Amino acid sequence: MTTLTAPTSGRLAGTGVLLRFALRRDRTLITLWTAVNALMVLSMPNTLKGLYGTAAERADLLKQTAANSSLRALVGPVFDDSLGALTAWRVGVYAGALAAVTSLLVVVRHTREEEESGRQELIASGMVGRRASLTSALLTAAVANAALALLVTAGLAGHGASGAPALGLGLAAVGMLFATTAAIAAQLTESARLARGLTAAVLGAAFVLRAAGDSATDDGSSVLTWLSPLGWLENLRPFADERWWVLTLFAAAIAVQGAVAYALAGRRDVGMSFLPALPGPAAGRLGSAGALAWRLHRGSVLGWSLAFFLAGVVYGGMTESAADLVGDNERTREIFERMGGQAAITDSFLAAMVGMLGLVASLYIVSSVLRLHGEETSGRAEPVLANAVGRLRWAAGHLIVAFGGAALIMLLAALGFAAGYGKDLGPLLAAALVQLPAVWVVGGLTVLLHGAAPRLAPAAWGIAGAVLLIGWIGPALNVPQAVLELSPFGHLPKLPGGAVHWPPVLVLLAVATLSTAGGLAALRRRDLTT
Repeated sequence: MTTLTAPTSGRLAGTGVLLRFALRRDRTLITLWTAVNALMVLSMPNTLKGLYGTAAERADLLKQTAANSSLRALVGPVFDDSLGALTAWRVGVYAGALAAVTSLLVVVRHTREEEESGRQELIASGMVGRRASLTSALLTAAVANAALALLVTAGLAGHGASGAPALGLGLAAVGMLFATTAAIAAQLTESARLARGLTAAVLGAAFVLRAAGDSATDDGSSVLTWLSPLGWLENLRPFADERWWVLTLFAAAIAVQGAVAYALAGRRDVGMSFLPALPGPAAGRLGSAGALAWRLHRGSVLGWSLAFFLAGVVYGGMTESAADLVGDNERTREIFERMGGQAAITDSFLAAMVGMLGLVASLYIVSSVLRLHGEETSGRAEPVLANAVGRLRWAAGHLIVAFGGAALIMLLAALGFAAGYGKDLGPLLAAALVQLPAVWVVGGLTVLLHGAAPRLAPAAWGIAGAVLLIGWIGPALNVPQAVLELSPFGHLPKLPGGAVHWPPVLVLLAVATLSTAGGLAALRRRDLTT
């Protein structure tokens, strides 16, 4: 019996239309995340020039990095003392990780999320090829990564004719590698959330492998480093006798993963997956809306909890060497003081690192609150609400996990700091928990957007991105205090070591409470979104 197969052109029919639609739909997300990433990279040379303005200071930094395994685990080894090489060292790993996150969000949104919502079935009923959606999703990610590469290359061109394109291409390559990883995850899993979680787990494993390898060696030669795509990025060595052949590793991995994703896409029906979710019990542990919400969120909560605890251990282990790293560098000391207060340098370092984790926790709470939006738009909320479950009770189950989960991960971060630093838990616990009012403000604004303007709910990622940008890059760029206070985190006391001023904390708690209540009131009165 002869099997009839469509020609390649037929399988890709409609790709151009879907690509234009995806770019239009994601124009805000791509523009915002790419701009934040590029700005983070391009702001570093001037910042580093202020920190390490002389050749002697840069040479001393290289010696300190070679001797400090905790610092290498955090940002990797440094291969040259030029401003370009220091920029690649300082932000290369994090810019690559951010490019990976952008890519996985784009690919999953236009593959598995479209199938989960039922829109893909409608699209497939038209003149659209079987692999057009996957192709357009990967091309959309390619456009985002190409834009990042061009911005980085153009912005750093003055620091090295070959180093700038090497760093730009390296960041784009990391993004595309995880785009194809997300494409595979979208074929394997049954939900967009699982696809994002699986890809994020691979990214986390890549970061851990690189950190473990870099802590063992000071030249990026560890086997563990070479097992990580983020390790490939640092071993590309932009601005330090570039190893262009490393790009062939990225090209090969992207080609192999892309081929696997296309093969899997051609062997399943729309809406199906190779790893279907197991059916759960209809009673018992799922006998309430809160229990259902916990079951939906528990994987995410456990993953974030582990990540925050490990991050606390790493940052805590670096605290003893913070004073040596800063030394007599007044500019570095000033940055730590703007982020962590005017206390002793170790307290300022701890406050700055806890504050950074608080900023990252805002991403967790946005993701968790938007699970409400996903449940509603996918149609899964309607059968739940058709029973004896009110909207407020249904939403409360998710929000308890979201807001309570934020408290849990910050608590575990404090435990990690205490384990890594070896000091009393009390001050560290206070420093971690004081971040919660600002985190909850971001969560409350997300609830308000979902309740009052559900179509604008994904814009909450923009709020989280702006908070990250202000808190992470603002102190290094010496922006005015008024700009820093545009973020709720700019009003928090700097603990440990600083004085506690309760009025700003209470105001933030009031804002979080009122915005959450307003969002729930709006949700109760409007029609469900489909």
